[in-house]
Amino acid sequence: METRMKRKEKRQLGAFSYLYAGLIYLFLYLPIFMVVGYSFNTNDNNLVFKGFTLHWYGAMFQNRSLMSSLMLTLELALVSTLISVVLGTLAAIGMHRYDFKLKKTLDNMLYVPIVIPELVIGIASLATFTTLNITLSFWTLVIAHVTFCVPFVIITLRARIAGFDKSIEEAAMDLGANQFRTLKRVTIPMLMPGIISGALLSITLSLDDVIISYFVTGAGDTTLPIKVYGMARGKISTEVYALFTLMIIITILLYLLFTAVRSIGAKRQS
Repeated sequence: METRMKRKEKRQLGAFSYLYAGLIYLFLYLPIFMVVGYSFNTNDNNLVFKGFTLHWYGAMFQNRSLMSSLMLTLELALVSTLISVVLGTLAAIGMHRYDFKLKKTLDNMLYVPIVIPELVIGIASLATFTTLNITLSFWTLVIAHVTFCVPFVIITLRARIAGFDKSIEEAAMDLGANQFRTLKRVTIPMLMPGIISGALLSITLSLDDVIISYFVTGAGDTTLPIKVYGMARGKISTEVYALFTLMIIITILLYLLFTAVRSIGAKRQS
């Protein structure tokens, strides 16, 4: 009898756990499902779902303003990510390998751009460019994005470097490789998973940024987040929902591809 009671309690607990987990996932993914659903809406104002159509997926490519903002955002994300990954990787390796004065202070300062509100960083960046008489343009956007992306790259790489075996580098040097060749052929390949993670985090932050970009963007340089933010005050076109749905699908496919490549690499190493 007691065994049956325990089994019943376990079943009830299991059902409650599944229900609780389902509600959590519904809370997290319901907005995404809403975006995907409304991208097929025949109604342009998205207040009421009237019917199913694929019209907006073709119409978004005809919207020159939307496509221009998208191209600018992608270009900005790629350029700022490339610079952030190069600077962040070199900085992480240097801070791990060498000891110097104020290293701990510099190490702690990496968290400043992370914990400071984006509003403060945006105003500070604008004040700096104005003081230096730098005209706001695409490159001021790049500088601002690199500023808050580099710390994330360095912190992400730290976890990988912490378990790095220095004896492998020493063995490469004993075999005749100089420091640059060791860095290129040994160190960077071993840190590649951390570098890729930092790059993905950096490009995500750059694509998503609104506040900092708003302060340092030049005339005519309107990124996609700023454009959508401006639309939110009036009406967000269904073309935007279609574009975001396409971005979600591409992101999922890239994640699946990355996971598959990593699994294949792990099997080959084993």
